[in-house]
Amino acid sequence: MKAKNLKATFNKMFLPLLVIALFLNVVGCAEEIKTTQSSGNDTEDSGEIFNSKLDLTGKKIGYCTPSLNAPYYQALLQSIKSTTEKNGMEFISADGQNDINKQIAAVEDLITKGVDALLLNPKDPDALVGVTKMAKAAGIPVFILDSSINPSADFVTTIQSNNLANGELAGEWLVKKMGNKKMNIALLSGNAGNPVGKKRKQGLLQGITEEQLRTQGKIDLNIKTQAYTEWSYAGGLQAMEDILVAHPDINVVITESDVCVLGAIKAIKQAGKTNDILIVAGADGQKEAIKYIMETDFYGCTAMNSPVQIGKNAVKYAIEYINGKRDFDKTSFTAPLLITKANAAKYYNPKALF
Repeated sequence: MKAKNLKATFNKMFLPLLVIALFLNVVGCAEEIKTTQSSGNDTEDSGEIFNSKLDLTGKKIGYCTPSLNAPYYQALLQSIKSTTEKNGMEFISADGQNDINKQIAAVEDLITKGVDALLLNPKDPDALVGVTKMAKAAGIPVFILDSSINPSADFVTTIQSNNLANGELAGEWLVKKMGNKKMNIALLSGNAGNPVGKKRKQGLLQGITEEQLRTQGKIDLNIKTQAYTEWSYAGGLQAMEDILVAHPDINVVITESDVCVLGAIKAIKQAGKTNDILIVAGADGQKEAIKYIMETDFYGCTAMNSPVQIGKNAVKYAIEYINGKRDFDKTSFTAPLLITKANAAKYYNPKALF
């Protein structure tokens, strides 16, 4: 066959196939890039894969939340679910429905289902000690999340943000911001006796007093009043309305959690005092709080308590336990981080659950 005829035959038979192959390759690359970008932008529920010497197929992770009535609890559950399933395990959840008796029953049900690890966010530090002992008797390791439990409980480790260090960072920031200006402080707390709230409060007060001693050589801790909000928007609103009537000279509000003060902001706005009051939160980095920090001057700072990171860490430690690790610290912290106007945009995600 002549060279001219060979060239014609090639163009007729193979060029169309080459074009199709190139097209499919381009589409495949585009799809790969799209998937990577989607994964990279998915900060809320992408999960994370951890190394495991053992095959995790068929392993069950059980998680019991005190309730699902707050965005934080929803984000924490979603993080645990995504990370569990991404590592090839089965996720089983139970909701305490904000009732300690229901949470106890829910944990007992998870134990009966034979989970390989139990992740527990206790509503009460004492009431759930019994079910941790029940889990241990069944050979199920217990990991405490977010909150704390009585030390007499049987558990591997507690996974939470560093509430003391975060509170200290927020307290120090407040003193630097206010300088020598007289502070009339209102303290908004979650609920009485809560161990996490107490630690955050301790951090805030330590941060204030240590920074005052360091920079002013004295302590002027003028807390005019404290109110409990039950960790709710409505509770914060009611508490702040009462405080503004009883103590109209308040110029600083410190709080154990963003949620305690988000409702209070409505009362502050209605009283026309957004230019007179500075808000400082010892936790949590909730997206609504970060938005206020970015856009206003009355919400000064908050500290990061990431439900996404706590959820990932909890599943990681459960996998490590399944693989034979036993030398866990009794408390495992996420890194302390203060969010201010200078870095708020970096941590703001309007699509986040929390």
